[in-house]
Amino acid sequence: MLVRTKVTMTMTITSVARRGLAAALALALSSVAFAHAKPEKTDPPANAAVAAPQAVSIDFTETLEPAFSSIVVVDAAGAPAQAAKAVVAAHDRKRMSVALKPLQAGAYTVKWVAVATDGHRTQGRYTFTVK
Repeated sequence: MLVRTKVTMTMTITSVARRGLAAALALALSSVAFAHAKPEKTDPPANAAVAAPQAVSIDFTETLEPAFSSIVVVDAAGAPAQAAKAVVAAHDRKRMSVALKPLQAGAYTVKWVAVATDGHRTQGRYTFTVK
């Protein structure tokens, strides 16, 4: 009986270890498969004081779905400052930009929505100031 208990216990520990390893591997792979698009670089930069830019562009960490991703720029009163809809670059689908109207001095807020090709949606905002 003692031998049988030892064999059963060893098999149980091995089984638990294998299941734990499988769960860890599945978790690691799912985080890669379901990565969220986050801003990697913004132009103009967040919280910067700049001369009036002609456009706002954001480089993301993941490839974007153009139909569901957007950038909206508003002034301090909430009035739209963009001249057109945001576009995802055809040559680099991690880059989205929007052309701006001529901007006056003041604070502007950039609101973005990024939908990665895996369908996950992220959003955020940042501000910059025109000198």
